Amino acid sequence: MNQQFTLLKKAIEVFHSYGITLIGQHKNADFIQQLRMDPVFINGLIFELEYQLQVIFQEEKLGAVHTPKDLITLLFNIPQDN
Repeated sequence: MNQQFTLLKKAIEVFHSYGITLIGQHKNADFIQQLRMDPVFINGLIFELEYQLQVIFQEEKLGAVHTPKDLITLLFNIPQDN
C-alpha cells in the first residue's frame, strides 16, 4: 500500500508539470476534447510517467486511455515486478 501511495504522489507531480490537476471533474476530463492536449503532449506525459515511475505501459492498453483517471487506473494495474 505504501508503494502505491509513493507511485500516486509521483504521478500527481508529473500531471501537475503538464498543467493537469486531478481534483474534481478534471480527473475525468478527456485529454483531447476537454483538456485540449495535442497527441504529442499526451505521448510525452505517458513517457514522463514511465520514466519517473520506472514502469512500462502496455501499448495495447494505452488505446483505451482517454482521461487522467484512466491513466492512473492503468498505472495501478501494472504488475509490481515490472
